[in-house]
Amino acid sequence: MRRSLVAGNWKMHGTRQSVEALLAGLNQQDWPEQVDLMIAPPSLYIQQCRESLEGSQIRLAGQCCAYQAEFGALTGEISPAQLREAGCEYVIVGHSERRNLFDETDEVVCRKFAAALACGLRPVLCVGETRQQRDAGETAEVVGRQLQVVLESFGVGGLAQGVLAYEPVWAIGTGLTASPEQAQEVHAMIRARLAMLDDEQAQCVQIVYGGSVKADNAEALFAMPDIDGGLVGGASLNADEFGAIARAAGRA
Repeated sequence: MRRSLVAGNWKMHGTRQSVEALLAGLNQQDWPEQVDLMIAPPSLYIQQCRESLEGSQIRLAGQCCAYQAEFGALTGEISPAQLREAGCEYVIVGHSERRNLFDETDEVVCRKFAAALACGLRPVLCVGETRQQRDAGETAEVVGRQLQVVLESFGVGGLAQGVLAYEPVWAIGTGLTASPEQAQEVHAMIRARLAMLDDEQAQCVQIVYGGSVKADNAEALFAMPDIDGGLVGGASLNADEFGAIARAAGRA
C-alpha cells in the first residue's frame, strides 16, 4: 500500500520573520499519521526549519541540487551531500521552472537524480507538459521523454527510491488546475508505462500531483487511485491551508 506524500515547495519566498511565523503555524497543525509530509524552504532557511520542526513528522527538502555528489568548483551551487548534512531527506529535481528558466535538460536532471541518490536523498523528479504541448496531444510523448533518461539509468526500481511528481506546466502558479480526471489519466498512463518494465516496482512508486493544489480541490484529486498526494506551491506558504491539504490526503 503506497503512502501519500504532501510536499510544500516554498520557492523563492520568505524572510526569517515570515518563516518563523509559518513554522509556528505548522507546529500547531494536527497532522495525519498515515501521510508523509515534506517542505522545501529556500536553502538559507533550512537550518531555521530544522530547529523549529525538531520532533515533527515534517521532513525537509532542498529545492534543487548540483549535478555532482562530490564537492567542487561550482560557485553558487549546493551539493546534495551538503543538503543531507543540513538535515534534508528529499530534494526536488527537474522542476519546470528549472527546466524552462535555467535550461536544465533531461540529461542534467538525470545527473541530479543520480547525485541525490548517491548522497542518500530521495529525489522528487518533476515531469509535465506545457499548455501548447497538451493542446497538441503530446502529453504522453513529453512526459515519456522526461522519464526515459532516468529509467534508462536506474530502471523502475531506482525511480521507486525517489518520488515522481506530475506537474502540468500550464497549471503552475496560474490558478488553473487539472481536473481530478485529467490528472488521474496522466498518472495512470505513467504507472502503466512503468509497469511495462517492472509491474511490482511500478506499484510502489509514489506519484504526486503538482499544479495549483489547494484545500478546496485536494480531496477530489487525492481520491484518484493513482494520485499519491501533492507537490504544493503557493498554498504551502499558509500553514492552515497546508494542514488542510495534508488532512485531505489522510482521508483519501
